[in-house]
Amino acid sequence: MKKRFFSICLLICHSLAIAKFASAQDNHIDTIRPDAPELAQYGKLAVGVKTVQLVHTQQLDILKSKTGEATPVYDRPLTVEIWYPATLPEGQASAGQSSTYLRDGKTPITLYGKAVRDAKPDALHGPYPLLIVSHGYPGNRFLLSHLAENLASKAYIVVAIDHTDSTYNDQAAFASTLLNRPLDQLFVLNEMARLNTSAAGGNLKGLINTEMTGLIGYSMGAYGVVNTIGGGFTEKSVKAPSSVPNGALAIRQSGNPDYLASLDKRIKAAVAFAPWGWNYGAWDASGLAGIKTPVFFIAGSADDVSGYSPGVRNIFETSVNAPRFLLTYENANHNAGAPIPAPREAWLPSSAMKRLPAEHYIDAVWDSTRMNNIAQHFVTAFLGKFLKNDATMDPYLNLIENAKEGKWSVDPNGGLKSDHTYWKGFPARTAVGLKLEQRQP
Repeated sequence: MKKRFFSICLLICHSLAIAKFASAQDNHIDTIRPDAPELAQYGKLAVGVKTVQLVHTQQLDILKSKTGEATPVYDRPLTVEIWYPATLPEGQASAGQSSTYLRDGKTPITLYGKAVRDAKPDALHGPYPLLIVSHGYPGNRFLLSHLAENLASKAYIVVAIDHTDSTYNDQAAFASTLLNRPLDQLFVLNEMARLNTSAAGGNLKGLINTEMTGLIGYSMGAYGVVNTIGGGFTEKSVKAPSSVPNGALAIRQSGNPDYLASLDKRIKAAVAFAPWGWNYGAWDASGLAGIKTPVFFIAGSADDVSGYSPGVRNIFETSVNAPRFLLTYENANHNAGAPIPAPREAWLPSSAMKRLPAEHYIDAVWDSTRMNNIAQHFVTAFLGKFLKNDATMDPYLNLIENAKEGKWSVDPNGGLKSDHTYWKGFPARTAVGLKLEQRQP
């Protein structure tokens, strides 16, 4: 009897602990921790958000491709989410919500943030540099929404893509993702330019500065980014049995004149979270030498999907003609800094998945919100420097490489002493576990 009573007590305590934990996971994408680095804070502008449907006509229908036969074409639908600086009526709260799906592709969830749906754009401070965000495989346009919304508050228009055949709801053969990532990114850039100059742009017309565009990608999205900015694919990857049927990936191959002609000078900066492809053979030194766009790589040193070394580090080191950075979260895995914190629904088992959905979002070592805040800080500094020519961002990027070697040295009044080398913007004792490397062409 006592043993049974003790077991019941343990069960009750366990259930209460789970309930308390679940209630704490409120699906907010806008959390800034008290120990967050300085530039993670939201900017001064209110944020609006809207959903737009696009169609990329006459695209190769890789899912219907058959070896030895001409690949059919189709009109490829793409849903995008646009975050933008907004003007809110007096007294209206900077708050809103978005409906989407969990990693299982079945469970509907609601995400909460500061963006107000369909709010009036802020025309006073525009036009704004354009940022295009590309998710992983699978993923969706809300996977990096913590970063998208944050950057919109800092005077950017941010467009996140739902990549068809690669979302939680429509995940299909990997070949479609291999081919379409860079094509989707370039198409959305052109569509934003069209919307900026036509009535179809609605109240965003005239506010989108596509001449100052930045790309942000995670995993397969970052794979697309690397190719879009000049990292041409290898012949080996084009002809690999697991590649795109009928050699269709050759249109993005290093040295292909059509590929070289597609490199877009409007793209002035890129951020690549855990770019996939090095260990697949997608790139080599010759192909990556084509990258000249400034790029900020972000990775976990324990990444077992894209790899670190070999992996992301090799892409960073081999992009020799680009100004580039590599931020490393020590002992973090593939989810370093990019995905939103796990929604509360992700902590419950799903019949559609063998693993807990939360594993798609979390890291075994790092807190997700902590990683997000660090990414928000550095991406703000990097884009400020290369898209806005803001020299005040330089001290946040020109740092001692190993954060643990930085020295916190202040006088009794809190002023920095001459031997202070701690990472700028980070409170004392908070830059541990990080490394930032910088290379010039």
